[in-house]
Amino acid sequence: MNTRGRYPPGIGNGRGGGGGGGGGNVHSNPNFQTRNPQYPLQRTVQYHHHHQQQQQQQQQQQQQQQPPQQWLRRNTTGSDSSAGEIEKTMQTESIDSSSQDWKARLKMAPPDTRYRTEDVTATKGNEFEDYFLKRELLMGIYEKGFERPSPIQEESIPIALTGSHILARAKNGTGKTAAFCIPALEKIDADNNVIQVVILVPTRELALQTSQVCKELGKHLKIQVMVTTGGTSLKDDIMRLYQPVHLVVGTPGRILDLARKGICVLKDCTMLVLDEADKLLSPEFQPSVEQLIQFLPQNRQILMFSATFPVTVKDFKDRYLEKPYVINLMDELTLKGITQFYAFVEERQKLHCLNTLFSKLQINQSIIFCNSVNRVELLAKKITELGYSCFYIHAKMLQDHPKQSIS
Repeated sequence: MNTRGRYPPGIGNGRGGGGGGGGGNVHSNPNFQTRNPQYPLQRTVQYHHHHQQQQQQQQQQQQQQQPPQQWLRRNTTGSDSSAGEIEKTMQTESIDSSSQDWKARLKMAPPDTRYRTEDVTATKGNEFEDYFLKRELLMGIYEKGFERPSPIQEESIPIALTGSHILARAKNGTGKTAAFCIPALEKIDADNNVIQVVILVPTRELALQTSQVCKELGKHLKIQVMVTTGGTSLKDDIMRLYQPVHLVVGTPGRILDLARKGICVLKDCTMLVLDEADKLLSPEFQPSVEQLIQFLPQNRQILMFSATFPVTVKDFKDRYLEKPYVINLMDELTLKGITQFYAFVEERQKLHCLNTLFSKLQINQSIIFCNSVNRVELLAKKITELGYSCFYIHAKMLQDHPKQSIS
């Protein structure tokens, strides 16, 4: 058996032994120093020992890193509260990033630089997003120019979203319209093509204004808004009601007429809003309002907004609003920043008093209210004779004439 190659140089019959194929001298090379025959084994053992140490260190590092990973896996698959917190945090972060995206794409209205008084600035610091509104509705709110809810909106929006009745009193010009339009739009199901909200107002002009606010706030929603008032074509209203309508804004008489004809179906209307409730509960409108309520379901929600609440409101509240949520932001009637004066003069001195005010105070624009149609026309004629530019409007004019006068 050939043992060449089995030994290190200088041992046995290998090439370093000097003895060809026979048994030559083991140490034939005088300069050769014999290696320790155990050296290769020690080197191999040391190498394996060092390799094992490296593996152990790697395993220890993996074990140190492994528990958090296992803990995270347990948390993501478990049913404990930590899993919910982690998931909620991830969702919040994704919502924050996405919310920044949709806000950046909004066509924002120019900033409102008008001076603001405490009537609209004395808020709790809430945001519209705190009410968990639909994103499409939030888009309309911000594009409308609303930055934060006003005091009346902070009080009424969350309560209205719960389905409770509301009796709210706040000054004009503090955001009452949006205070009921926003929850109304939020609660409407656009996929259900029935009338779900009715907003009653005392005048045609206010109906047009309110419907325009609803359309602007809900322009990203698939909600159909209809306005109907007396003095307009009944045929057009009937034709419009054959199309999908979710929200109706109008005067009590016209809506009641359409309901009696079976055209305006209110059996699925769950929210009724009375804007300027003090006027709607006057003898002129209250009978129509109460008859209209009979067409609504029993689980209806009624929201009443006004600057003043006469005694008639209390009687109506006791009969139709069960345990309403009362909001009163009226420490005084007048908006802050407005000064009122009262002049007690005889009837024949009124025109002279107006002329004196115009000339002494240098009034460029003014609005004068009268209590009758005849007085409006007579006063406008007298003021024109004094040399002032004057236009007038009243309820008995055709619908196009007031527009021409204002424009």
